[in-house]
Amino acid sequence: MTDWHTSSYSGGNNECVEVWEHRAGADVRDTQNRELGHLSFTRTEWSAFVETAQLTDR
Repeated sequence: MTDWHTSSYSGGNNECVEVWEHRAGADVRDTQNRELGHLSFTRTEWSAFVETAQLTDR
């Protein structure tokens, strides 16, 4: 992916995060406070997060 996107699980109430997935990993930012910057995760960190989220009951 080459741009920021929100999860398909976001309820559309503007209380979600955006993710930019790239070769090195992923960046995550708050949709309501984009100007505050983002958190960066390595590929290994992001993969571990996604795998754990998929195993967790929603």
